[in-house]
Amino acid sequence: MACALTGHRELPSDFNLNALYDELEALVVKGYDRFFCGMARGFDLAALRCLADLRMKYPITLVACIPCLGQERSFPENEKRLYRELLGSCAERVILGETHDAASFLERDRYMVDRADLVFAYCTRQTGGTAYTVRYAEKNGVPVMYFKNHR
Repeated sequence: MACALTGHRELPSDFNLNALYDELEALVVKGYDRFFCGMARGFDLAALRCLADLRMKYPITLVACIPCLGQERSFPENEKRLYRELLGSCAERVILGETHDAASFLERDRYMVDRADLVFAYCTRQTGGTAYTVRYAEKNGVPVMYFKNHR
């Protein structure tokens, strides 16, 4: 089964990476073995970091869904390094657009949802790309599971 990841780029200071790891591991144990990651700062990279670690224990496939070449150019230097490192842990890379614009990012979001059996989301507001992705999933009958950031 496949799972798409979506979440905010800015994470709160109390973001619980251990809880994220545990929830992702629970999904793997339930049979999710293919994860689509949008490669954005914040939640996407945090989830991918957990999944890269879980890949050492479980036979899962990580798919980098890149909205456009150079997506990471505007990232802070430490996140550029993390992006490149985690990109190397992905078995597949899909580049969806040619330009760094909203259309490429929305195409990336739809691509992930269209191939997913579940969307795992960290969504705390009703606007922005994460909210769009959640609404798109709901509209298309793809279940959404929310990460609550506590434990």
